[in-house]
Amino acid sequence: MALSNDRTLKFDQLKKGQLARVVGCKECSEELIRLQEMGLTEGAVFQVIKVAPFGDPVEIDLRGYRLCLRKRENCAFLLEAAGESEGDDEKE
Repeated sequence: MALSNDRTLKFDQLKKGQLARVVGCKECSEELIRLQEMGLTEGAVFQVIKVAPFGDPVEIDLRGYRLCLRKRENCAFLLEAAGESEGDDEKE
């Protein structure tokens, strides 16, 4: 289901320590189906752990494990902010 509104974010807009929720997907491919099988489904909340230089890849904590996603893998997901992590003391 594809959703798009002013609150919708993409992975490249997320910052380290930020919490986000998957609200939809713009397309369907074998890679995206595999990521959904791994738990990146609509409604799933995750935390951004690391963002590499130039934003590729992004490491997230999802359902108790870490997952690294490249831009070509994460560009189809639509997200919304779910808050900031309380444990992130690093200042930017």
